[in-house]
Amino acid sequence: MTRTPSLNESPTPTGERADLLQTLDLHRNFLRFTTQGLTDEQAGLRTTVSALCLGGLIKHVAATERTWADFILEGPSAMPDFSAMTEADSAERAGEFRLLPGETLAGVLAEYEAVARRTDELVAALPDLDMDHPLPQAPWFQPGVRWSARRVLLHVIAETAQHAGHADIIRESLDGAKTMG
Repeated sequence: MTRTPSLNESPTPTGERADLLQTLDLHRNFLRFTTQGLTDEQAGLRTTVSALCLGGLIKHVAATERTWADFILEGPSAMPDFSAMTEADSAERAGEFRLLPGETLAGVLAEYEAVARRTDELVAALPDLDMDHPLPQAPWFQPGVRWSARRVLLHVIAETAQHAGHADIIRESLDGAKTMG
């Protein structure tokens, strides 16, 4: 019987796993880079017509990555019940996109770093990237679809890259700084 390593003794990823994690880390770095040199107040500012701010984007991406990593381990039970969302749930989710009183940019960056470390350890320790679970019921998921750990990682990479682009626009609107160019 083959023993699966715990998250604390993950092997160094190679091949496909290394490629996936390096790509994810690249986009994480683009996202984090948009906050360099900012104060907590600046990280909480909305600079476009969107409700998004830089600190909130980091919180959202961290929460999203954490939830999808939990999905890899636990399946759909790790996800919220989207069909039973209440107004309170919606308000809590809206708070995920901004810095709330008492939150700091350093704090959300530290939490994001912890989430990233956990995801990296999980991917390194998984016995098989093909292991899959059914997606939870939600209006945006096709019923009966299953996602492998690989597909989840590709989704997290896409989500992180998309929000790194949002963050770049917000930062440029804030003070003209650009992550690229």
